[in-house]
Amino acid sequence: MLSKEVLEKIKSGAIIKVFEKVKEGDKERVAQFSGLVLARKHGSELGATFTVRATLAGVGVEKVYPINSPAIEKIVIVKSPKKVSRAKLYYIRDLSRKETRQKIGSSQ
Repeated sequence: MLSKEVLEKIKSGAIIKVFEKVKEGDKERVAQFSGLVLARKHGSELGATFTVRATLAGVGVEKVYPINSPAIEKIVIVKSPKKVSRAKLYYIRDLSRKETRQKIGSSQ
């Protein structure tokens, strides 16, 4: 279960690192996925989720994580946004990396 302080800081525009447990065959390891939070949905109820977007090898990758997932080991907030213009940042999908930094005011 994630702490309340971390849950409050997961919001649109934040840059985070998500450490999740991945099962490969009979072994289990911890994989890291870091990127920009595009959206946070359904507050803090049971079905609440957040969407993280990163660019890997020139391709945009998005992952949707349930907040109450037992697969999430920990979340590290790298950078919190100063001010974001909207709650869902889906328009970021169409922008370049430079335009994203200018809009949000952070380095992704």
